[in-house]
Amino acid sequence: MAVIDGNVMAINPGEDSKMQMFIWNNIFFSLGFDVRDHYKELGGDAAAFVAPRNDLQGVRVYSAIDLPDLFTLGTVVIDYRGYRVTAQSIIPGILEREQEQSVVYGSIDFGKTVISHPKYMDLLSKAAQQLKMLPHKVLNDKNEEVELCSSVECKGIIGNDGRHYILDLLRTFPPDVNFLKLEGEDLGKEVQSLGFPIEHKHKLCCLRQELIDAFVESRYMMFIKYAAFHLQQLGAKKQKERESQVPSILDTNKEKEKKKESETKEQGVNTEVEKMTEEATIDHAEAKKIVESITDSITSGDKKEGSLLVSVEESTKEIVKRAAAAVGSLKETEFDIRFNPDVYSPGVRHVDNPDAPDSLKRQRQLVKDAAEFLVLNQIPNFIREILDHSAAPMDGVTLSDSLHSRGINIRYLGKITTMLSKVGQLEYLHSIAVSELITRSAKHLFNTFMQSTEMMSLSAAISHFLNCFLSSCQAHHPQQVSDEVMSKSSKRRKQNGKRKGGRLNMLLADSNEWANLTPKSFWSQLRSELKAYYDWELKADNVDTAMEMYCLQKISLLRSFCLKTGIQILLREYSFDTKNKFTFFEEDIVNIFPVVKHINPRASDAYNFYTTGQNKIQQGFLKEGYELINEALNLLNNVYGAMHPEIAQCLRMLARLNYIMGDHAEAMAIQQKAVLMSERVNGIDHPYTITEYTHLALYCFANGQVSTALKLLYRARYLALLVCGEKHPEIALLDSNISLILHAVGEYELSLRFLEKALELNMKYFGPKSLKVAVSYHLVARTQSCMGDFRSALNSEKETYAIYKHQLGEDHDKTKESSECLRHLTHQAVVLQKKMNEIYTGKAGANLPPIQIQPPSTGSVLDMLNVINGILLVQISQQDIDNFKAEMEKLKLKGDEQPTPASEVQVA
Repeated sequence: MAVIDGNVMAINPGEDSKMQMFIWNNIFFSLGFDVRDHYKELGGDAAAFVAPRNDLQGVRVYSAIDLPDLFTLGTVVIDYRGYRVTAQSIIPGILEREQEQSVVYGSIDFGKTVISHPKYMDLLSKAAQQLKMLPHKVLNDKNEEVELCSSVECKGIIGNDGRHYILDLLRTFPPDVNFLKLEGEDLGKEVQSLGFPIEHKHKLCCLRQELIDAFVESRYMMFIKYAAFHLQQLGAKKQKERESQVPSILDTNKEKEKKKESETKEQGVNTEVEKMTEEATIDHAEAKKIVESITDSITSGDKKEGSLLVSVEESTKEIVKRAAAAVGSLKETEFDIRFNPDVYSPGVRHVDNPDAPDSLKRQRQLVKDAAEFLVLNQIPNFIREILDHSAAPMDGVTLSDSLHSRGINIRYLGKITTMLSKVGQLEYLHSIAVSELITRSAKHLFNTFMQSTEMMSLSAAISHFLNCFLSSCQAHHPQQVSDEVMSKSSKRRKQNGKRKGGRLNMLLADSNEWANLTPKSFWSQLRSELKAYYDWELKADNVDTAMEMYCLQKISLLRSFCLKTGIQILLREYSFDTKNKFTFFEEDIVNIFPVVKHINPRASDAYNFYTTGQNKIQQGFLKEGYELINEALNLLNNVYGAMHPEIAQCLRMLARLNYIMGDHAEAMAIQQKAVLMSERVNGIDHPYTITEYTHLALYCFANGQVSTALKLLYRARYLALLVCGEKHPEIALLDSNISLILHAVGEYELSLRFLEKALELNMKYFGPKSLKVAVSYHLVARTQSCMGDFRSALNSEKETYAIYKHQLGEDHDKTKESSECLRHLTHQAVVLQKKMNEIYTGKAGANLPPIQIQPPSTGSVLDMLNVINGILLVQISQQDIDNFKAEMEKLKLKGDEQPTPASEVQVA
């Protein structure tokens, strides 16, 4: 902040402000501008702006590898007031010598002068194996071959402390050819049909590490399945040849035994290969074991069968060679998928052998295949997972995290939004995606807007920008805008003017530049930015049309925009829809904070304990899992300190385990800590915090604190409405929770309103025949019966029964329970109708009996709360345990009596 605000002296004060560099507290600061035309061919300032972020991603993966003798610089990227600042630690001794003398590995001029170093080659080759990076040779300006294990831009410098440092890791990952228009290079037809390649603002677009891992894993499974299928056929062929060569003098019984054994082997191979070819997902270790066992059985055998053995070995090699070629492996004899990060770098001359398996053409094809894999596999899989409700992002942050975890870059969000618009069931996610597109593009405009704004005009300029973005009021003449926005602070400005003399007049004169922005020009620029950056067309030309067309909320857009830009605004009610008055004023802008991007180091030992504990819990060993996760919590506290998002996650899991194991009081105490920590580290309105509130409400109800549980659920619902609005599956869950607790305290009418809203949302997002809809109908029927409306309750329960019968069958317990409930409601409705008829006919002494409403027990409400929150408690009696043990003993005895020969289960 001090650097941007001009409170730190530059180390080169005589140069232009964009070229200045700073050192403060032994930290080096540089600005994200293309000051020396380094990025001229890559996109100029746009490339210079994105390069620090790519560099940070490179630092992250090299730090995660944690090689003992390889060091990276401490790197942080800060966005503040429209500027991007890179803060880095200083290599010892680098300021005492020129850069040309310091660099012993890599290039300082984008590939013209390239040098290598044996120690760096040794260290980087180890890192390259884990990063799927291909060592490659390039030509320097003297036409000398130089081998590199990284991108050309990566520089190696040996500090005065003797350590080997690497920096400029912006091309650690392979380029994304879907956003590069390259001469003589064509993408696949399916990718081209989706509108790729798209020419981006810069040429530093690269793939994510998560995508590289997923792509290599997918290709490895293809390799395994291809090889297994052909090796199985070869194994069957070899077996037949063996049988034809069996000497006739062998005993008949032995021959039968051998034939039986061979058939068993062949059957085992066939079974395993069928599984591999039919199932899309198979455990990697298991598949690898199958291929290795088949290969071993083929290449092993009697030494007398020399010619057969040689032919089998040759056939096996040929199969592996064909499998490697089929998946694009860079080696003929084994699976080898690695990427050359410089494969499309301008100015880099490669040493190429066209006939080699790792020729430049095959390297480029591999990069194109990875980009195609992202579009044709990862994005459709992401949409399918959302349709399966395995994830339901609530805002732009959680949507971005979901995309990044699958290796999908945010620049694909425009294409994803177009796909989502065609899926009616994902309307809520389409709205979130559009909101994220608009706020991100508005942030791009905000950065340019702020760079031309003086310090004294910050509050007025920001409030004017927000008015143009979100206010329904149409701006007047620029000077009138300036006067209206700043009118309330005129006294303070006059006082500042007296203290600072003529500087105020100069700033007010400059302020007209930002005041020239109008809502019409802003939304016109926004549409252009959306089309240029995300290839997505906004069909609205003002804020009100956009809100109505895409089902958005202005308050949600404001929240998202402020989080992305670091703006802090005054806590008050903002009226967005007033046509004759501005929404924001100068006093509403409290502060502007830097938005920091940095590496999140992981406590690996604690993470291992946590994942092991999760596996134990999935296997049913709750106590062992609890102990492991508790140990993970202790390690996290030692590594991170008292406050950290992973600690909040750990506390949530411990609370859930305590609840499942019956210790409700302890669960509530631990969950309360999780809520407080999530508020501090994630934010009071973060989706994770909303989830923590929901869990705490459940545990409070289990402990008899009904009013507290209701308050927590109302709070969670209020925050969810701010974040994503009413049209979201999470709102249906919250409404169901609220309605159940209201039902428990006898507030049937209010409970029914929440239930009907939850039913409407569940039908919209899960489909009319889903089990969630069946549960919602059942809850509505229960509430309606308690209100005495048996006819409506009967209709609702009929819907429940129809869904259970269709989904689970007539013999399922749920279907039988619903049928019993239908009989009870029918009886009640018939009794009530008879009394009504007697009253209508004027029968003497006829009157309506009082409706007997028995309030539900806390236990039954808690059971329903567990069901809708995904907690299934299976009650197992001691008799069930004894029966299970007896059955296991019988199976064990049976297995001991009939031992299976090892030869019969061995895979041939």
